[in-house]
Amino acid sequence: MSSNPVAETVASLMPRAKAELAELVAFKSVADFDQYPRSESEGAANWIVDALRAEGFQDLALLDTPDGTQSVYGFLPGPEGAKTVLLYAHYDVQPPLDEAGWVTPPFELTERDGRWYGRGSADCKGGVIMHLLALRALKANGGVPVHVKVIVEGSEEQGTGGLERYAEEHPELLTADTIVIGDAGNFRAGLPTVTATLRGMTLVRIQVDTLEGNLHSGQFGGAAPDALAALIRVLDSLRAEDGSTTVDGLAGDEAWDGLQYDEESFRKDAKVLDGVELIGSGTIADRIWARPAVTVLGIDCPPVVGATASVQAGARALVSLRVPPGADAAEATKLLQAHLETRTPWGARVSTEQIGQGQPFRADTSSPAYAAMTDAMSVAYAGQEMQYAGLGGSIPLCNTLASLYPRAEILLIGLSEPEAQIHAVNEGVSPDELERLSVAEALFLRNYAAS
Repeated sequence: MSSNPVAETVASLMPRAKAELAELVAFKSVADFDQYPRSESEGAANWIVDALRAEGFQDLALLDTPDGTQSVYGFLPGPEGAKTVLLYAHYDVQPPLDEAGWVTPPFELTERDGRWYGRGSADCKGGVIMHLLALRALKANGGVPVHVKVIVEGSEEQGTGGLERYAEEHPELLTADTIVIGDAGNFRAGLPTVTATLRGMTLVRIQVDTLEGNLHSGQFGGAAPDALAALIRVLDSLRAEDGSTTVDGLAGDEAWDGLQYDEESFRKDAKVLDGVELIGSGTIADRIWARPAVTVLGIDCPPVVGATASVQAGARALVSLRVPPGADAAEATKLLQAHLETRTPWGARVSTEQIGQGQPFRADTSSPAYAAMTDAMSVAYAGQEMQYAGLGGSIPLCNTLASLYPRAEILLIGLSEPEAQIHAVNEGVSPDELERLSVAEALFLRNYAAS
């Protein structure tokens, strides 16, 4: 990294950053209170309040959002007449999944092979630390040249939309000239990247019923309609032979014009088993950033252990559909529900229910904020040119903010590069990425203030 006072300050702060991230990771802040105590999430929220207070933030508040979780808000005043920048992260995390699959405890930050491992280390407690590092570096080198608002969400991973609804009910709270979402990541570790598009998402539950109750498969199997078989057939209709998503009426041939993702790298990042084919058609970037993608998230049916010789009377599944930029998530939901209802065979009774939904997002990359970030990334990453990538995942809050503040510029950066393994076992953050992105964010705030 080029030597400059901001970079030197951030480098000196990295031991403190590691200690703080360890404290934050230790909170088991999964926003599913049937799995983890609410006190864990409250502890993480209060930790962030204390950290912001120590940096001089005012108007600190724990916002009780409509989904029963808390988001942390704070305001750091800058020079009179300065622009306002909103910095976003979230402190809630995914469950650790199979704790036995973790090499080290998921809620204990552990250094190994040059990375810091722990649930939330990259997604997105590391984003909280990134914002703190950037602000501390500016304070040590002439001061923060903009007004800063910080919002740290408490239920992003659950997708329950608490902060979105709170923002809609209090639109004045998060007003800003530019919004930096610290919940994305570089396309590759060491390659500076801003995420320019997000796919939206819809969740639909399907219930299929055929009989008043389960029947003996020897006595009735062969003629009695099997609800599980009907469900399997309708779910299979959501994919073409090559695995492409095929929802009746939903376009699936869009192309991605930008940074490309070679197949060999994707196979490595996704840890695809040897000999197993990838699904879909077009480039990898087309498939994961520009086209719809359906996933069956779960099926309710008898487990193999303890199963009886029965024709199943009912079965249900939860289906996710990622919606590409340019499509409307509400319309995609209707198309998905219609597909499921019309494709269910044998006259089986079928019902569908929308569980959640978020719109796709496309940023305006021609804005002054992007120019400021381009220059900042170039310095932080030793002259490398900033790249624009898509993100197959969804951040519904982006669309809420874009709708509430249409003049605000929105940038997505963060620590979730492929090696971070977010949402999987052994999630880990690269301290080099944390350091460079903190420098980039600090320099961006300075560049943007002068633009």
